[in-house]
Formats: sequence, C-alpha cells, structure tokens
Amino acid sequence: MKIGHVDTGNLTVFAPLAGITNLPMRLLAKRAGCGLVCSEMISSNGLVYNSAKTVQLLDSVPAEKPLSVQIFGADPEIMADAARIVQAAGADILDINFGCSVKKILKSHSGSALMRDPSLAERIIAAVRRAITIPLTIKIRSGWDASGAQALAIARLAQDGGVDAVAVHPRTATQGFAGHADWRIIAAVKKALSIPVIGNGDVNTAADALRMLKETGCDGVMVGRAAIGNPMIFRQILAALDGRAASPVTDDQRIALMVAYVQDSVRYLGEETASRMMRSRLCWFVKGMRDASQFRSSIRFIASQAEAMELIRRYARSIDAPAVVESF
Repeated sequence: MKIGHVDTGNLTVFAPLAGITNLPMRLLAKRAGCGLVCSEMISSNGLVYNSAKTVQLLDSVPAEKPLSVQIFGADPEIMADAARIVQAAGADILDINFGCSVKKILKSHSGSALMRDPSLAERIIAAVRRAITIPLTIKIRSGWDASGAQALAIARLAQDGGVDAVAVHPRTATQGFAGHADWRIIAAVKKALSIPVIGNGDVNTAADALRMLKETGCDGVMVGRAAIGNPMIFRQILAALDGRAASPVTDDQRIALMVAYVQDSVRYLGEETASRMMRSRLCWFVKGMRDASQFRSSIRFIASQAEAMELIRRYARSIDAPAVVESF
C-alpha cells in the first residue's frame, strides 16, 4: 500500500491507541510484520507549548519505520505548527484524529467533534497540508449517527484538501467500542474516493481481515485492540493473504513477546517508568493462557527489570516453556 510517496510494505496497519501504542509496543508489531505503525494520539497544544511528556511521545527508532504520528486539536494554526514539529522529528506520515469520542477531547472540539463541524475540519486540513510535505492522513468514525453521511462528507472534503489516505472506523461517536462496526460505511467511502481507504473495526483474526478486504474493497486493514498483547496477528494476516494457514500463537511466542516488551520498555522509557507499566501491561500477553490469574497477581508490585524477568521466568517454567526460559 502506498500513502503519498510512502510505501508501507504491506497492507496491515497498527491503529493509534491512546496510552498503548508507544515505541516498545510499536516495535513488537513491526517485528511481527506490521506494515505501518502509528503513534498514540498526541496533543497539538502539548507539542507547540513544548510539554516534555508530550514531546517524548515523538521518540522513534529506524526499526519501526515507516511511522505515522497522530495529532489532535481544534486550532488550525496550532495544528499546523504541531505538524511541522512532527515532520521535523522524522515522522513519515502525519495523521489527524477525527475519531476520538472521549469527553475531554470532545470538550476541546477535537476528535469526533470535528466530524460535525465541516468548516473547522476543512480549515484544519488546509492549514496542516500547507505546513508539511510528508503524506497527510485522517482517521474518522461513521459520524454522530449510523448513516455514515458525515463519514462520506468528511472523507470527500479530506480528499479535496490534499489528504493522502483515510482510515475509517465505522462506529458512531456515541458507540465508543460497543456494538458492531458497520463495514458497509468503509465500502461506501472506498467507492467515493480515489485515495487509499484503510478499514478499521472488528478485525480480531486473520479471517476477519480477509473478509473486510473482500466485503469493502479497502486498500489496507487497521488492527487495534486485537493486537494488544498479540501483535502476532499481523503475521497471521500476512500468512492468510499468501494463502497459508495462520498458525496459532504458541506459549513460547507469548513469553518471548513479554521479554522483548520489558527489555524495550526499559531501554526507551527508563527502568522506573517501565516497571510501573509492566504491573498492568504484562497481563495483556497472557490472556487465555494457563495459570494466567496467578501470573497477574504476581506482577502487581514489579519494581525493576530484574524482578519482571524473574516473574516471567517462573511463569514460563510453570507452563512448561523451557526453551524460552533458557533464552534470556
């Protein structure tokens, strides 16, 4: 899939997920074959006013390229300034969030609020497009009702404004993640546009990805929540696209993913921050595994990398994953 001049390598995309798709998580997805990874949602105000925590979200390494960085905001000039910062930091693609429906974001007239203000949306897109030379994308929802009319209107407006691709999550702003994604809206947007359209929503397996491609004609498949703790879904999708059976993820692979996630988190975020994060995030990788509840209880007070590794080692032994245990 090509977005502007950027070749993503394949048609899989890891969705931007607030508080989740940081650098260590994106690296796991890339190692599993994901074509394009996306940063978590970043405040344009935070970038422009040089918030240290916000600017840190731009940290990247060559191994995750190409990288899309998503920003949100409601002021066209601040969004343009933030886009310049993102481009200068080395991002390959700039994405604007039109889909977040969290109350705090909506109160600032950002995210999904832009879908019911086409005039402001158009000004933001125009300002950002003038500010950068890298490809520009947007991620939208169905809108504020189930018809998909707002999605079509914003998508057409975006294409006319020089946007290079549109990602569509066909749930309404009020749905959040409840109910089902209406893939018919992805198909309608694809039919209406000449730029790439990326489908998102309810892709939980490789079979879902194939079905979305067939039913909607979309150019790329974006996976979000299903990749949390199981980035191997990208490898499974690529296998299915090649006509090969999508192998189930083994316990050994899940242990190896946890080890890599701990190591990368310490390397890029620092041991203290990483250790606190591991108390909840390592749970993602053991969902459905044997003795998972005991492991979840054991990691609640992780205070160091060494402690995290020892707890993973003990768990690996308890589920008979000796090959992985001996590898770290």
